[in-house]
Amino acid sequence: MQTLKLVRTGKVCESETKYCSPDEVYSLLRNMSRLDREHFVVLHLDGKNKVIAKETVSIGSLNQSIVHPREVFKAAVHNGSAAIICAHNHPSGDPKPSIEDKTITKRLLEVAGLLGIPILDHIIIGDGMYYSFAESTNFEMGKRLNM
Repeated sequence: MQTLKLVRTGKVCESETKYCSPDEVYSLLRNMSRLDREHFVVLHLDGKNKVIAKETVSIGSLNQSIVHPREVFKAAVHNGSAAIICAHNHPSGDPKPSIEDKTITKRLLEVAGLLGIPILDHIIIGDGMYYSFAESTNFEMGKRLNM
């Protein structure tokens, strides 16, 4: 006899909006700037960049959130996501990436390449502003957002 294990993922939601730029992702997630602890969120996208699920992967402390690639991609595989967008907030209000932010982004990109689920961007939400790895660095983010 086989057993079935249910995996709880983010709320599945069909979105009419096609997210094409970091500005649009920031508009969707700007309320994260009000949170008093770091939250790491993953947006799961279909083949047309429509959000099919939003999942909070980790809630950390005032200045850090522990993120493991296994947790980031578990729901992406389960949901059949064509791509994902990662985002987290900095309660300090300054969206400048830390060394840890750069390290986890690089690690997530390596895993994304192995799984074939591209990361379109990693956005850090600050107070009234954001930082987009896809716009701001030479990180290869998989296929770029269609702008």
